[in-house]
Amino acid sequence: MANTEVILLDFWPSMYGMRVRVALADKGVKFEYKEENMAEKSSVLLEMNPVYKKIPVLIHNGKPICESLNVVRYIDEVWKDNVMLLPTDPYEKYQALFWADYVEKASTSIVFPFISDRVKQPLTEMQGKVAYNTPLWWDLPPNPAHSGSSSAPDCTFYFKQVFDSGRKLWMGKGEEKHTRKENYIESLRMLEGILGDKLYFGGENFGYLDISLIGICSWYYTYEKFGEFNTEIETPKIIAWMKRCMKRESVSKYVVEPLKVYDFALQIRKHYGIE
Repeated sequence: MANTEVILLDFWPSMYGMRVRVALADKGVKFEYKEENMAEKSSVLLEMNPVYKKIPVLIHNGKPICESLNVVRYIDEVWKDNVMLLPTDPYEKYQALFWADYVEKASTSIVFPFISDRVKQPLTEMQGKVAYNTPLWWDLPPNPAHSGSSSAPDCTFYFKQVFDSGRKLWMGKGEEKHTRKENYIESLRMLEGILGDKLYFGGENFGYLDISLIGICSWYYTYEKFGEFNTEIETPKIIAWMKRCMKRESVSKYVVEPLKVYDFALQIRKHYGIE
């Protein structure tokens, strides 16, 4: 596969795009990066993803692969010479795929998975996001019998909680912001409990579930600034996981620097009159 053409259509602050960038880098796949202007989408993007019209899109030898988790799975299946991102055990692989897919469905925006209802409509219109439906049972807590284990359903339940509470946090104000901060921190603590003493969410090796959450390495500083708290004090194991991930060349090269994301968030708030 070394001589094939690989192009990635992406938008730099996208947590979904970061998944694909990291997966490609982790596999050692060389690719051409093409930045998209999501306010004026390119003809290439519209041609390659005519249904959803959103990024990221991987173009492999002229054929598009859409939706970030689908793309990561495709990368894992096509480029098998390097370490596999998904578990080799069939049932563990099924769990990782199934539940990580619900992380995707629970997200509320292609680029801004942490926006509030106040600005959801204009932002999603700008990004061309198609509405989604979340199953009612998604919000049920995980089975207590799984507490402290590496159960994929447990992990992704708390991924979703972090996404939701973080989304509400950086657009909040006053007492509302305080409540959202507490919810976000509690979600991180739950996630920290799932991580336990493991190096990564999938166990001893960096993999698919870690990639599903990798964008938080870019966005956590934004949540800290708007929520006025310190992640390392509140959840030291989560920060240790982030630092561990950032030591990987595939992550440090393609996960956006947190200060840059924070500046981007400030611009979004200003644009929509939320200051």
